[in-house]
Amino acid sequence: MGLCIPVSGAALRAGLLEVVVLGGHLLLYPTGVYQEKRSTCRETTRTAGSGSRPPVLLLHGFTDNRSVFVLLRRALAAGRRRRVETYNYSPFTRDLRVTARHLARHVEELCARTGHQEVDLVGHSLGGLVGRYYVQRLGGDRRVRTLVTLGTPHSGTRVAPFMNAHPLVRQMRPESAVMAELREPAPGCRTRCVAFWSEFDELMDPPGTARIEHPDLQVENVQVIGIGHLALAAHPAVTSAVRRVLDGPVPTGAGRPDGAASVA
Repeated sequence: MGLCIPVSGAALRAGLLEVVVLGGHLLLYPTGVYQEKRSTCRETTRTAGSGSRPPVLLLHGFTDNRSVFVLLRRALAAGRRRRVETYNYSPFTRDLRVTARHLARHVEELCARTGHQEVDLVGHSLGGLVGRYYVQRLGGDRRVRTLVTLGTPHSGTRVAPFMNAHPLVRQMRPESAVMAELREPAPGCRTRCVAFWSEFDELMDPPGTARIEHPDLQVENVQVIGIGHLALAAHPAVTSAVRRVLDGPVPTGAGRPDGAASVA
């Protein structure tokens, strides 16, 4: 699949857009430090019934917080078509597998609170790996209908070797034990996976590492042109595409690493 914006001067525009998005994100960052307040009331039967859309849980990336999803959350929640929540994991996290187990408990709590049997996950960067590990290695496919990842190093990234001192960064390297686990067979995995990736994603080395390549997973890889890493969580073209993915029907059966349809 391909999601394209005009490509003339794409590299320059992508870099300038990253600067603008970063500036705005730094201003909003303090507002996302704390976990958002959860509703203590179960949704009404009308809202939580079988005909409504599953709730969406947003997972941020490394050293980030829920403030990165201000625009995406607004787009997904428009018209109150679905409940959208964010999950802040600890900034002191040292093992994404532990975070994935915490996510599993949070998803169970969200299902119990809303009355839904399934949720959709959208993860930016490291958040996408946390979501995938939960789905693929911890049985999360029984709860997660669709996993959308934005700029996630599914095959590991070699960027910033000077940061290898951090255990989470080491887990995102191609040769890590976590990547080896994600390469293992996952027969019967029921979750649909949609991975957005960009050749201008400065944190993916190589850029194609943000694609999911696994024969057992139902995968659609969506290429985004002219957008950098941070902007993947905020650009209107991407937020609209994510909304269409979550609004549409979920294909059945294992898919090829690339979907046959195109998004323009």
